[in-house]
Amino acid sequence: MIDGFGRRITYVRLSVTDRCDLRCRYCMAEKMTFLPRKDVLDLEEMVGLADILIARGVRRIRLTGGEPLVRKGIELLVGELGKRIGKGLDELTMTTNGMQLERYAAMLFDSGVRRINVSLDSRNPERFRHITRHGHLAQVLGGIGAAAAAGLSIKVNMVALRGINEDEIASMLRWCASQGYGLTLIETMPLGEVEEDRSEHYLPLSEVRGRLEREFRLIPSLARTGGPARYFEVEGLGVRLGLITPLTHNFCDGCNRIRVAATGTVFGCLGHDQKVELRELLRTGGTEAVNAALDRLLAGKPKGHQFRIEAARPAVERHMSVTGG
Repeated sequence: MIDGFGRRITYVRLSVTDRCDLRCRYCMAEKMTFLPRKDVLDLEEMVGLADILIARGVRRIRLTGGEPLVRKGIELLVGELGKRIGKGLDELTMTTNGMQLERYAAMLFDSGVRRINVSLDSRNPERFRHITRHGHLAQVLGGIGAAAAAGLSIKVNMVALRGINEDEIASMLRWCASQGYGLTLIETMPLGEVEEDRSEHYLPLSEVRGRLEREFRLIPSLARTGGPARYFEVEGLGVRLGLITPLTHNFCDGCNRIRVAATGTVFGCLGHDQKVELRELLRTGGTEAVNAALDRLLAGKPKGHQFRIEAARPAVERHMSVTGG
C-alpha cells in the first residue's frame, strides 16, 4: 500500500471499540454517547479486514480504542490476530489505559503480544483521578505490574499538561527507569469537543525537552517502533525517552499508517476527515470491493495534519476514542 506521496503504509491502528472506562479531560467529554453495537464490526470482520491488510503489506497492527480491553471477546480477537505473527504480520501491540490490564496481561503475552503502551499521566492518586475523572491509580499500577510479570515490555505514554502534571515529568522519567519501562511524552491534540480549553493546558514538548536537558543528557537515538515518536537515550538512567510532537514538530512526512475505527471506517489521517467506509463492503462486497476502497483512500491520503491548538474549534469533530487512540 503506497499513498499519493510515495509513503508505504505498513502500520495500522485498529480500534476495537469507541468505549472507554475512563473519561480523560483532554480526550473525551464527561458525558459521552457511544456507538450502538450494530454499528461496530464484529470480531470475525475485524480479523477478516486484518487479513486483507496483511496481504497488502501491513506488518504491524496496534489494537486501540477507546479502551480495547473493555471490548467483549477481546481475548478471541487477540488470539486470532496473534496467529498471524510470523505469517505476514511482524508485530501485534496494544495501547491501553491499564484499568483492565491485570486481568488480561497473561493472555496478551500468550497470544504473541510482546510490548504494550500504557497511558499514565500522573502517579499522584488524586491528580490521576482528576485527569481521568474516575480512574483508580492503584488499579492501573497493579495492571502494569502484572504486565511486566507476564513478560510484556512496557512503555508509559504521558500527555504533557501545563499546570496539571508538568511538575511530574522528570520524576516519571526516573520512575520508568527504575522499573525498566520506556516513557513517551505526547502533546495534547485538538480532536473532538471537550468541556475544557485545551490551549490552557497545552505544553510544547520543545519546552519540556529544554527543562529535562537541565537535569539529564538526552542522546538522540535511531530507534524506531513504527510510530511517530522520536527517541532519546537518557544518559545515566538507562531509559529511552520518546517525544510525540504533532504541534511543535510535524511528523507527517514519514507517515506509514492508517487508522481503522471500530465501525470499519478507515481514516487516512488523524487530523482530517478523509475516509472510506468498509463495514458494508466487508459484509456484502468481499475482498475486491474492500481493496478498491483502500486504493481510493491511499490516493487521497492527505500530506499531513494542520493542528492548531489555539483554534476556536477542534481540527476534527470526532474524539480520539473514535479514530483509535
